[in-house]
Amino acid sequence: MAADIIAMIETLDRSTLRGMRDRAMLLVGYAGGLRRSEIVGLDVKADQTEDGRGWIEIFDKGMLVTLRGKTGWRQVEVGRGSSDATCPVVAVETWIRFAKLGHGPLFRRVTGQGKSIGAERLNDKEIARLVKRAVVAAGVRGDLSELERALKFSGHSLRAGLASSADVDERYVQKQLGHASAEMTCRYQRRRDRFRINLTKAAGL
Repeated sequence: MAADIIAMIETLDRSTLRGMRDRAMLLVGYAGGLRRSEIVGLDVKADQTEDGRGWIEIFDKGMLVTLRGKTGWRQVEVGRGSSDATCPVVAVETWIRFAKLGHGPLFRRVTGQGKSIGAERLNDKEIARLVKRAVVAAGVRGDLSELERALKFSGHSLRAGLASSADVDERYVQKQLGHASAEMTCRYQRRRDRFRINLTKAAGL
């Protein structure tokens, strides 16, 4: 959920390249409802690499993420947040600026004791490891053991978290996640109140 993501990014050191990168990955993954392969498959700009699965474009009001999926291309709009501290677009802009990225993969390895940026993109398993580490560090679901949390949370949790948290018409959630059906979107909405729209009351009973 949103409060969990905020707690998770607060455990990351924003003064380091690795911390900047990890904040950007968590926030973009959550706000965009992206799969872990989609996060690491992003390029800085359009058509820059053969193995890229999409790219980003940054505007005043937000960021447009273009993705190549199983059923073709789709675009995801990631708006700017209410605070720079939790804004996914600001996080990406900060990472690009300090990592001095202009071409190629958006999310790469940080090497040389955290001072250098590698050329190759991250493996998607890094997203799952990042989520698990940040969940434990932030104390999310502290009622569970560390092993239980490692099993419960994964890179997929970012997608499910957005679906469950966003209090908007389900059509918009379905579009953001790229689901072909509303039924699939409903499966992702783990903790949403299914009765928040009460048709019985709306019908006058």
